[in-house]
Amino acid sequence: NVKTGDSFATAVSLLLKDDLKNANKKNGWKFNWKDEWRLNDREVYKLIIESSPEIIQAVVSLRIEENFVYMPLIESAPFNRGKDKVYLGAPGNLVAFACRLSFQRGFSGFVSFHAKTALIDHYTKSLGAVHHGGQLMVIDSIAAGMLVEKYFKS
Repeated sequence: NVKTGDSFATAVSLLLKDDLKNANKKNGWKFNWKDEWRLNDREVYKLIIESSPEIIQAVVSLRIEENFVYMPLIESAPFNRGKDKVYLGAPGNLVAFACRLSFQRGFSGFVSFHAKTALIDHYTKSLGAVHHGGQLMVIDSIAAGMLVEKYFKS
């Protein structure tokens, strides 16, 4: 919590059809998660605080490739963006989840994604991602391990 400094136990689970009524543009979300959820080659996950499971903190879309996990989209809930955000770390938590999934699937933690140009430096510093030209970013085994350790201590 930005104001209090309190930290809360979180959980990541598949985004369900019923969740789409809350994670949509009319509620301030930037991406159309219903369209993303419908794609057969994607797994869409939500981050919640365990004590408030009905409130989605962030959403990520993942596509399992041959040797890595690709992250097409990630978004914090509207109340977790900007200077007045309620919670820090929601997107980092989901990126760490993607890294953990990559380890579990035998991909050594490798995750890739395309970043907005303005965020490339931010992702390099905050996630340890490496810029591979254009807008392509890659999180390698070492950075992935650090993210998993940070967000999934058990």
